[in-house]
Amino acid sequence: MTAPTLRLGRADVRAAAERIADHIRPTPLLPCQPGLRLKAEHQQRGGSFKFRGAANALLGTPATAVVTGSSGNHGIAVATLGARLGIPVTVVMAEAASQAKAAKIRDLGATVVAVPGGVAARERHARDLAARTGAFLLPSSDHDLVVAGAGTVTLEILTDAPDTAALFVPTGGGGLLAGACLAALDHPVRVIGVEPAACRRYARSLAAGHPVELPPPDTVADGLRGQRPGEVPFPIIQHRVDDLVAVSDEDINHALDLLRRNGVNAEPSGAVAFAGALRAGWHADTVAIVSGGNTTPKGLP
Repeated sequence: MTAPTLRLGRADVRAAAERIADHIRPTPLLPCQPGLRLKAEHQQRGGSFKFRGAANALLGTPATAVVTGSSGNHGIAVATLGARLGIPVTVVMAEAASQAKAAKIRDLGATVVAVPGGVAARERHARDLAARTGAFLLPSSDHDLVVAGAGTVTLEILTDAPDTAALFVPTGGGGLLAGACLAALDHPVRVIGVEPAACRRYARSLAAGHPVELPPPDTVADGLRGQRPGEVPFPIIQHRVDDLVAVSDEDINHALDLLRRNGVNAEPSGAVAFAGALRAGWHADTVAIVSGGNTTPKGLP
């Protein structure tokens, strides 16, 4: 198979890091178990890594109004930034999305539109709404600037811990995994995507050689319910990812419990990479990304 031609590279991730430096919070690597550390993106502004991609896109694109589709964390990030920049934001969410996250988005001053169906229906509605209103459509993962911004997570990891040998990355829409692949283009680190077993859209798409769409999945990882790989992330992941592993909801809940008992207030989606490391095993110099920590006071997504 011919390797895909990439229109993005590590230089785009470095440019994103410079653009968003005054807006994001560098996050630490936390010791977890022997040979394994956690990249603490649950401590990021907005409660997740999504703040990085949203900031890169909004700072890099003139916009007077924004429409986005989100399971929650991307919407929180865009709403937070929109309030800071004086840009009205509308977030389209599936009806089954986290109501706690929807409430947080409204509290930040954004409009929430709930639609029936899964992520695919949500994205179609967001596209139509942006087209009708002339607003800037800001996808949660399927956008060059969003992917490059997400790549700054891995850029930080490889700067702080250049000997990292393996990196476990939670995988939903694919923006974080694609960003990791870009940041690691010239680094020997093994990049391992971790998908909920109920929605292995990237594993199945890579096997097919093209993006395929799955039915709306049921998984505790509410931020990783994407049904189809994005057109921007897919060729990057196809070109660079070393492995994709699956974790069950039982695996995710077990990892979540271990994290919380050790003071890491992750949400279920944020525990997926750690669950992947627990299931697949790791050796020395391994990092798992804790991608988010937007939870209710009772610890529910």
